[in-house]
Amino acid sequence: MSDNDASANQSETTAENGGQVLRMVDFNPEQPARILSDLRDYWQSLRQGRAIPARSDVEPRGIRTALDHAFILERIAPGAARFRLAGRHLIDLMGMEVRGMPVCSFLNPASRGRLSDVLETVFKAPQIAELRLSGPADYGRPAMTGRMLLLPLRSDLGDVTRALGCLIAEGEVGMTPRRFDLVGERVSPVIDGAEVMVPSPSARGFADDAAPWRKPVATAPALPETPEERRARFRVIGHDD
Repeated sequence: MSDNDASANQSETTAENGGQVLRMVDFNPEQPARILSDLRDYWQSLRQGRAIPARSDVEPRGIRTALDHAFILERIAPGAARFRLAGRHLIDLMGMEVRGMPVCSFLNPASRGRLSDVLETVFKAPQIAELRLSGPADYGRPAMTGRMLLLPLRSDLGDVTRALGCLIAEGEVGMTPRRFDLVGERVSPVIDGAEVMVPSPSARGFADDAAPWRKPVATAPALPETPEERRARFRVIGHDD
């Protein structure tokens, strides 16, 4: 999709009958659901008998309908990931290039811990996650709603450290950057019937990643031994011993 086409989809048009201003998105209220569905179907088509497709399988032409909203994540630490690629819609929401930024940049601080828990299950289980977002109204920022989809991918090394996703926000952007509250999530297994890993704070403490999440326990330095304590360690030996 060209930049001109993307701009046309997000622009406002003036109707010939009376000059009424309408947004293009108003003509298709099902567009967000369709974009999410199209991206999920594309991810499914890449599997070809595998549980998780590879990052190298993803091609822009395969996600034309979702291209402006799509992104690729790279896991950089337990519960943390950054954008490797991101569509125009994400740039418009942040008001700047988002490549290289952490995905938590789109959430308000109170919701970032929960996002971290969900994100880690996407890579660790691995599994699919869909998030519901809310952008509260503020000065210069009208209320918005959003949805985010996260689909795990394998890197060139074969480990699940990449994710294909999309972010769709509805409403007037207003002043940037726009950040959201995480108001709900739904996780599902990549294989039907498989067990679902429920996102929780304990999900951060997997065997190989437990150490980075532990807070070091401070211990008081040992005090010098007093003369009384030193004498108490000795025992007088008599002739009967």
